[in-house]
Amino acid sequence: MRASDAEREAVVEHLRVASVEGRLTFAELAERTEAAYAAVTRAALEAVVADLPGMGAPGAAPAPLLKTRRFSAVLGDVTERIVGRIDAELEILAVLGDVRVDLRAAQVPTGTVSLVANAVLGDVTVIVPSGAVVELTGHAVLGDRRVSARQVPAGERMPVVRIRANAYLGDIQIVDEEPSSWW
Repeated sequence: MRASDAEREAVVEHLRVASVEGRLTFAELAERTEAAYAAVTRAALEAVVADLPGMGAPGAAPAPLLKTRRFSAVLGDVTERIVGRIDAELEILAVLGDVRVDLRAAQVPTGTVSLVANAVLGDVTVIVPSGAVVELTGHAVLGDRRVSARQVPAGERMPVVRIRANAYLGDIQIVDEEPSSWW
């Protein structure tokens, strides 16, 4: 039997609740949300949430809170893979160095992550889950700000990454997969 739009929205809400409870990572939320919107049949929708408890089930304890909210590199490089719960804005600073932050394994209860990224003679790379909506603001002075992530079809409620990015003689890039190496 074919699935309705209301059934798809109910499954997306179920996924959001599972993410709040710490049952899904940011990447899993994005991936399953995309699958829910693409589902044509009820069976395909049921497969998206088959391994999750029902909506009335007792809630799980949330993922541990991310204690570090600032990531900076001065004359060096920093690589961080965030696996904790994000419930506040993250700050990234690269001065004559590079910072790489991977958000794919993060727990994001609200479905939205906010970052402030500044690159001064350095580079910042933020890796987001495939299918996440990226909202990039800020400015670049003799540098670049760019999003190299897939576009999400309009009207779908996908996880959101909001980034205020300021690049001064540096680059800030947002990608949805690990950037390939030059070597």
